[in-house]
Amino acid sequence: MQRRARFRWAWWLLAYASLGLAIAGVFVPGLPTTVFVLIAAWAAARGSERLRRRLLADPRFGPVIRDWQANGAVTRRAKWLATGAMTGCGLVLVGLMLWIPAHRWWMTALPIACMVAVGCWLWLRPEPPPG
Repeated sequence: MQRRARFRWAWWLLAYASLGLAIAGVFVPGLPTTVFVLIAAWAAARGSERLRRRLLADPRFGPVIRDWQANGAVTRRAKWLATGAMTGCGLVLVGLMLWIPAHRWWMTALPIACMVAVGCWLWLRPEPPPG
């Protein structure tokens, strides 16, 4: 317990920085939101009980966090939204490759491969139990 209390400020900082990145992810294409909300909840549980309670009570983020903490589950709607966002980003990357002559093929292939890997992992996650 002493060690956790000593680094409480670091957990607090990570929680709020992750929440800030999650909010930015709403507006910045390609920047994930849900991942940063989950990191914020995880760090808040160690550094800011007030932020943790607030995230769990939030009507948008609370159910996502509770589903993840209880079962490692992701809703089908969230899976489809993430897949659509990654597909859109992939199309933008392909468009850049076609329009920018100095663009190298691997600059497009690497991020698309990462998105495919994340998409596969995401669709292998269980869905929350009904109710």
